[in-house]
Amino acid sequence: MKIVDMIVKAPHFYTMEGIGVGYKVGVAMVVDSGKIVAIDEVDKIMKEYNGEVNLDLSHHAIFPGFIDAHMHTGLAIMRGLAQDTNNWMMYGLQPFDNVITNKERLAGSRMAIIEAIKAGTTTIGDYEAYMEPVCEFIHKVGVRGNITSTIREARRRVYKPGELYEYDEEMGLKSFEENIRLFEKWHNKGNGLIKILFGPQGPDFLSKDLLLKIQRVAKEKDTKIHMHTQQGDRETYQVVKRYGKRPIEWLKEIGYLDETLIAVHLTDANDGEAREVAKSGASMIVCPGSIGIIDGLVCPSITFQEAGGNVALGSDQAPGNNSHNIINEMKLITLFNKIKYQNPEVMPAWRALRMATIEGAKAVGLGELIGSLEVGKRADFIAIDLNKPSMLPVFTKPMRNIVPNLVYSARGEEVVLSVVDGKIIYKDGKVLDIDEDEYFNAVAEYTNGIGERASEEFFEINGTNSRFMEENKL
Repeated sequence: MKIVDMIVKAPHFYTMEGIGVGYKVGVAMVVDSGKIVAIDEVDKIMKEYNGEVNLDLSHHAIFPGFIDAHMHTGLAIMRGLAQDTNNWMMYGLQPFDNVITNKERLAGSRMAIIEAIKAGTTTIGDYEAYMEPVCEFIHKVGVRGNITSTIREARRRVYKPGELYEYDEEMGLKSFEENIRLFEKWHNKGNGLIKILFGPQGPDFLSKDLLLKIQRVAKEKDTKIHMHTQQGDRETYQVVKRYGKRPIEWLKEIGYLDETLIAVHLTDANDGEAREVAKSGASMIVCPGSIGIIDGLVCPSITFQEAGGNVALGSDQAPGNNSHNIINEMKLITLFNKIKYQNPEVMPAWRALRMATIEGAKAVGLGELIGSLEVGKRADFIAIDLNKPSMLPVFTKPMRNIVPNLVYSARGEEVVLSVVDGKIIYKDGKVLDIDEDEYFNAVAEYTNGIGERASEEFFEINGTNSRFMEENKL
């Protein structure tokens, strides 16, 4: 018998092979040196292999780990401070974002990453400035990181509606150089667990010259550009004012639409523009919870998929979404599109699950490594406890209800095991190798100071939430 690192047995496997969910029963999975080496009948596996670790998950379903493709974990320190308001970025978030320190952002990041892992996320698609310590934490907990360093040329201040952003060339180049440094230090570190992408914040936040410099370097380094793209009417306004064209039309004109681009949101894109991006070879990330709360809109992800593009799910940020939980995003992408199209058959649960796994992996450039449970791929997987109330009862005939229950009923606590690259990183409610309480308690130390520093501008702006406070509605 061949000795291997791990053998996984469970009554249900969802491999995501083929065009559906790749359901398998009566099989076991073999993991060795961080990758899947066999998925076959249980008796055959047990005759051929002897596992150093044997996971006998008798009332569970095994899925590929979830991919949260677009996150701003550093903003989690401001969870719940920018909902229910128009002009979200400037009037909701900015008064708080203007006063946050890097130390406070890092505390928020760590909290958010732990939160995501506990809900089944095995790939963190983080996007912020000052990502060096975030990479260190991701490396420490053992989760997979698809990390982007924000590049921004627009000065950071509150802009009034209709006011054009002011560019600071020195600031833009400095943030670009920081992204390059991060790439050189962290790309493919941790046995390839960490990938570094390039992160222009959006076509409205950078000059044409800097955007093109970033594209050249990203192609040279064979990585992706992770960019907010036509993410709202504010971006459209800025680009139209500067260049006389809507963002996607302008990006096409300058040669930015290709397989290097991961386009985030497309909030203000019409169906024709979404098709244009998809047909270019670019991919899309949709964040239904965030954009639903921030803009009250449903992004054109179905149109993008119908045009042949790959779409991933993202939780975005806690000030505008409140959670980093891909199970929640799966539910919301299904509900919002059913309501948008007034059709209950639109965006079924299985399609949302594919967006959180194999289609998401393809969208962010990791489809050859993860996203499905197949021989030769890296062993990123989770176990869902089917004895949790939200997963009961379990039907297998005449139809299986495990996927619908996961998407429409689960909350996150159903995830009882997470494995990344063949290593258990989360088990029975705890992220291994760290003291969760240490990081959660650290966040509480900063809230009073942030609130005090942000108060003057918060009330001066007199946005929706300041009025809610005055009226005792919060």
